[in-house]
Amino acid sequence: MIDRRSFLGALVAGLIALPRAGRAQQPRRIWRIGYLVPTREAPTAPVIRALGEVGYVDGQNVTLVVRTAADDFARLPTLAAELAQAKVDIILAVAPPAIRAAGQATKTIPIVMAYWGGPDLIESGTIVSFARPGTNVTGVYMLASELEGKRLELLIEAVPSARRMAMLNPGSAQGERLDELRSVAAAGHIDLSVSAIPASKDYLPVFEEMARDRIEAVLVPSFPRFYVERREIIEAAARYHLPAIYEWGDMARVGGLLAYGPDSLELNRLVARYVDRILKGASPRDLPVAQPTKFELVVNLRTARALNLVIPQSVLLRADEVIP
Repeated sequence: MIDRRSFLGALVAGLIALPRAGRAQQPRRIWRIGYLVPTREAPTAPVIRALGEVGYVDGQNVTLVVRTAADDFARLPTLAAELAQAKVDIILAVAPPAIRAAGQATKTIPIVMAYWGGPDLIESGTIVSFARPGTNVTGVYMLASELEGKRLELLIEAVPSARRMAMLNPGSAQGERLDELRSVAAAGHIDLSVSAIPASKDYLPVFEEMARDRIEAVLVPSFPRFYVERREIIEAAARYHLPAIYEWGDMARVGGLLAYGPDSLELNRLVARYVDRILKGASPRDLPVAQPTKFELVVNLRTARALNLVIPQSVLLRADEVIP
């Protein structure tokens, strides 16, 4: 026979165990992150790595719902509406056209932007202010187009013999940056032109035409498509022996001559932290728009040797990374 004390002890232990068992049986919440990009491919791997650093593991407690516009910006409103209808928990939108489409598709789902530059964020109504966005949009402003002049200055310094340079044409995304670039070119006594718009992934005809026009160096501007198709661009530049400067350090590491821009690892981590804060309850209205604080200059001497080019010491001494 069980005595009264033993019975009460067993009853209490059972009551304590019941909630724990109930909690163990509850399914883990899987957050759904919409990922909207204007390009043909979405660079998901860096985003997944950055999210993993703040505790979100793809396939376990988070999943990416990806929509790509394949460089057809007219498709972005439809794709953004699909993400809103899919009731994702948050939308990560890359570059101005995707951010605008997401903002038009929903005023309630939080939007974290990775903003490359373009129409002014405040004038376009995307946010009220950098310090207090006041809308469902916040995130990271990457200063990409603002750095184009600095890239051109570096290219002029790295290839001092060049007098004819070209910017690879990003189409309608070139915006107002061309006026500033032409001012920088004029100050450096450079004749700056704009290339034809490349067909998707087929850059050889464009670089062939630039070589035929006696272009001596190329600025590859900030544009998501150009990062996605970086290998094709770098191969075309090598084929026609044209030195070029790029935005992201990775573009020099895989064969580009020079790269100058924000540290991509830092930027992905910033985006991931914004996603984390919002999923934990913060309102995008109150989260100030972040800007990069770390920039890197990467020089590839292997590529310089292939081009029979000697990079001046003034550039090498400022480099954060030199690839021998």
